[in-house]
Amino acid sequence: MKAIRLGPGSGLQRLEWTDLEDPGAPGVGEIRVRLHGNSLNYHDYHVAKSEDQKRTGLIPMADGAGVVEAVGAGVREFTPGDSVVSTFFPLWLDGPPAFGDFATVPGDGVDGYAREVVVRPATWFSRAPAGWSHPEAATLTTAGLTAWRALVADANLKAGDTVLVLGTGGVSLFALQFAKAMGATVIATSSSDVKLERMRALGADHTINYKQVAEWGPAVRGLTGGRGVDHVIELGGPGTLSQSIVATRTGGHISLIGTLTGFSGVVPTALLMIKQICLQGLIVGHRRQQQDMVRAIDTLGLKPVVDRTFPLADLAEAFRYEESQAHLGKICVEF
Repeated sequence: MKAIRLGPGSGLQRLEWTDLEDPGAPGVGEIRVRLHGNSLNYHDYHVAKSEDQKRTGLIPMADGAGVVEAVGAGVREFTPGDSVVSTFFPLWLDGPPAFGDFATVPGDGVDGYAREVVVRPATWFSRAPAGWSHPEAATLTTAGLTAWRALVADANLKAGDTVLVLGTGGVSLFALQFAKAMGATVIATSSSDVKLERMRALGADHTINYKQVAEWGPAVRGLTGGRGVDHVIELGGPGTLSQSIVATRTGGHISLIGTLTGFSGVVPTALLMIKQICLQGLIVGHRRQQQDMVRAIDTLGLKPVVDRTFPLADLAEAFRYEESQAHLGKICVEF
């Protein structure tokens, strides 16, 4: 069985193409999955470049999708031939947040899906959307579910709402697609006019280049007639949060998903309090939310935006392309 593992050292040269023993037949409650796709996230990128030598031997990649080859005793949810996609927190099946670290996350705390075959408990996977390729399905594990939880599961998105998405990464693109499919208005920001044009083509109602409009919070309010947006997909962190608070309506909801501008900074707490905004941090979601999302996708007929696909042996090259920030949409691996 072919796989990618982290060797010693640091940087993307740690990614080593190797042979592993076949995992064999599934046991009680397990399924054997022939993997055919991964999806890249910045979380995977940071794991791949890590200098932590304790990660030597780790199989990276949190997002994996493929076909069930065999099921163990007691498995009723899946049958051989089913297309499935992995879950980010395989032990968080439902209910309130249960994990505050990455100790159980595939590709970080435990071995991930940069390999051809895996045997895991059936509950580590959900069904994939009908008609999606395996690389497309892999985009749901992290980016898709994060956007779904932020807008639908946590913020109760409804038709007529206004959503602000920061940037043009995978989470923001899924948020745009979910919001438009459910009847919301979307405002998108980026530093690239070319990418903003693509966002408009995907359905964004308004766009703002934040390099040209430094005070984009008031500009967003202007686009909403002074009211402010109902929901913000906040990926910048301390460098953008103050503008997001300005842009949000009284009683609105901000989903703090990323910290691209750093891990600490000044937050206008008085304005946050006065406007009675719900500021919620989140990391992906649980299996039940993923199942709900897949059912919604099957109903809505959505498809992910995939920028480029690489073979598994070229995973390091895929990460270098991610480093370039030239992509719009998900970068995938197919094998």
